[in-house]
Amino acid sequence: MRRLQRLSLSRCKALTDMGLGCVAVGCTDLRDLSLKWCLGVTDLGLHLLALKCKNLTTLDLSYTMITKESFLAIMKLPDLQVLTLVGCIGIDDDALASLEKECSKSLQVLDMSHCQNITDVGVSSIVKSIPNLLELDLSYCCPQVTPCMLRSLQKISKLRTLKLEGCKFMADGLKAIGSSCVSIRELSLSKCSGVTDTELSFAVSKLKNLQKLDITCCRNITDVSVAAITGSCTSLISLRMESCSHVSSGALQLIGKHCSHLEELDLTDSDLDDEGLKALAGCSNLSSLKIGICLRISDEGLAHIGKSCPKLQDIDLYRCGGISDEGVIQIAQGCPTLESINLSYCTEITDRSLMSLSKCTKLNTLEIRGCPRVSSTGLSGIAMGCRLLSKLDIKKCFEINDVGMLYLSQFSHSLRQINLSYCSVTDIGLLSLSSICGLQNMTIVHLAGITPNGLIAALMVCGGLTKVKLHKAFKSMMPPHMLKNVEARGCIFQWINKPFKVEVEPCDVWKQQSQDVLVR
Repeated sequence: MRRLQRLSLSRCKALTDMGLGCVAVGCTDLRDLSLKWCLGVTDLGLHLLALKCKNLTTLDLSYTMITKESFLAIMKLPDLQVLTLVGCIGIDDDALASLEKECSKSLQVLDMSHCQNITDVGVSSIVKSIPNLLELDLSYCCPQVTPCMLRSLQKISKLRTLKLEGCKFMADGLKAIGSSCVSIRELSLSKCSGVTDTELSFAVSKLKNLQKLDITCCRNITDVSVAAITGSCTSLISLRMESCSHVSSGALQLIGKHCSHLEELDLTDSDLDDEGLKALAGCSNLSSLKIGICLRISDEGLAHIGKSCPKLQDIDLYRCGGISDEGVIQIAQGCPTLESINLSYCTEITDRSLMSLSKCTKLNTLEIRGCPRVSSTGLSGIAMGCRLLSKLDIKKCFEINDVGMLYLSQFSHSLRQINLSYCSVTDIGLLSLSSICGLQNMTIVHLAGITPNGLIAALMVCGGLTKVKLHKAFKSMMPPHMLKNVEARGCIFQWINKPFKVEVEPCDVWKQQSQDVLVR
């Protein structure tokens, strides 16, 4: 194994310094190594790794026990280009300040997100040691983003990507990005506090070459910021601004009129209307469009997208209650390379929508949760036409039954993940579905037609399962040895204890389910 160059030991929590030492001594040609969540590894093993594996270029130490004691040795690796330290609580300001000028200058990507003991002081001290850095991720680590910290980034003249998600900007902090980081191509400010129209407008006015901007949940910005973004950053290829609730529909039209190069756009939970969609039709290069919870859009607006955005691969229409079959048909006909569509809780769609989508032969992800008017007839069309289907969510599609499962088992050999909760599937359908050898993830909560014996048979047949969500009531009905047998094959059971609910969740209560929106 001396020639081994790539190795992932992620989540090998029993791995200790002794085991890592054996790897370091025996695999000295390693280039790419992941030790993410290896909680048994300490500075001792990491020191030996740095000593023996001088050719490392990519190293992931996320959620390990690394501290100042081995950090410097790691940073001195001569060829290290990518270092990931997500959630490493042992990395603090003192560790960052300990870096010497002779540490490796090859580092290009550094991810210190969720390192809770790092402040603006530590960040300011490290930048002098990493002059060739291209990407820096400080998301959820700096409690305060100060102008001084951001001005220190001037020393990283090649910096192209800066991620500050979940951080708190002090006064003039965002302005400092515009003044100090003129080379930035990608900027993420998702869920940041302290982002105002004045500061964001100044920053984007200086970042003329910005290509990707994420201002998700920056709830204080208004039309003023959107006008500044669309006026200054005309080369944007990605704009994410979910839940920017103070931006009007008129301002959103500016995006389509001035940012014609956009490939990715997220306007989830916004004031977007049909006129906005008409304007967005000017973005003919769109491949991803997320407009879930936009309650003012209808089939008329969606038709403009279908006619003008033939490259669209991913569209999210979650809880768009004004959408019906006509709008979905327009998307299916106009976007032949569609790969993913989310129609969850679009309660007006029927099997007509599914039959039109069955012509999109590259479709691999279909989410139709809470669509009570679709049935096994439409699902059978999807199964026969979309042979690449790998992810399917049909929770609360009450009219889908065993017939749909039979079609899936016959045609959907690429299926990897399915949510069947609340459907009308019985033991027969579940056993048929389990014959798909590649199936890995099933959620089968609240299926009235499923018996313990049927469930046991399905689990024993489906040998590739890695995760199964079941109602807790089944746990006491299944033989312990059977559960252990399935777990021994690498399957994890997640036991859900939720009451049975028959009603479909209406679109007008989406505000009460914001958590569902975040984790869906």
